[in-house]
Amino acid sequence: MVHGLVGASLGSFDHLGVDGHLLRLFVTVYEEGSVSAAARRLDMAQSAVSHALNRLRRLVGDPLFVKSGRRIVATQHAERLVPQARLLMDGLKALTAGDGFDPAQARLSWTVAANDFQRDLLLPRFYARAAAQLADLRLQVIPSGRPTNEMLREARCDLLISPAPPEGLDIIQKRLFDDRYVCVFDGARRAAPASAAAFLAGRHVTVVHPSADPLNFDKALEGLGIHRDVVVSVANFSGLAPFLRGTDLIACIPGRLHRVELREFHAAPLPADLLAAAPPGTDALRMYMAWHLRSQHDPAQAWLRAQLEAVVRDVGEAPN
Repeated sequence: MVHGLVGASLGSFDHLGVDGHLLRLFVTVYEEGSVSAAARRLDMAQSAVSHALNRLRRLVGDPLFVKSGRRIVATQHAERLVPQARLLMDGLKALTAGDGFDPAQARLSWTVAANDFQRDLLLPRFYARAAAQLADLRLQVIPSGRPTNEMLREARCDLLISPAPPEGLDIIQKRLFDDRYVCVFDGARRAAPASAAAFLAGRHVTVVHPSADPLNFDKALEGLGIHRDVVVSVANFSGLAPFLRGTDLIACIPGRLHRVELREFHAAPLPADLLAAAPPGTDALRMYMAWHLRSQHDPAQAWLRAQLEAVVRDVGEAPN
């Protein structure tokens, strides 16, 4: 496997000169964009990191990183090597992992891809729960956008949380929870829309993620030729509150988000006659987590996923 990482660039060099420590150093420099920051994260002297990086440069025959302002950026060759390096590190970890896993002794890093709803609803609670049981936890959260298989295959993230997870023979999915969209509004400024006519006559604020499709709810309505009067669009759910507060605007959001993050506002089910005219499940939202097959039997990864599922149970079931 190591030969697959560097063989094309090595020529007569011995590919066995690349070990797990060198791989970790390479990936850390890439993630930090700075030799000094990588040295602090690895608890190494900056000169030692520079020396090791120069050794790897000689091995692969590429500068790997070049200066760009105050930071360093990866070369095209380094960009191609990073996913392979992460896969190799996962393989080494699996090779040396024992059958047991002791959270109190474990120092873990975990990268989760999630958009703002999943992030704000679950991940702060997940971090508090997991970090309290581990020796150390470094959690990185990145946007999932429109999820792809490559995010998991190339180890850009360890776990992906999405209502539309990617599919593949090497991708494992598991349902996290079911939810339903509700109408949310400032109860001091308006009443709940009691009918489809009242709902469609109202002015709406909605979420349109920059790198994702419109909400499934809106896509279902558009399929019927029904369009909400959207007067404000924001890039994430956390942007809704300032537009709802003190106005007559309506937002349609997952019920869990209302109960956990937007409780200051009133909530009501979508009008019954609107749902009767729409396809079954128009107001439904099912959330999944997905991971790559290579981490299926990793005890640390399995433990982290179990902690996330425990948080989901704490957040509660969808409203009736």
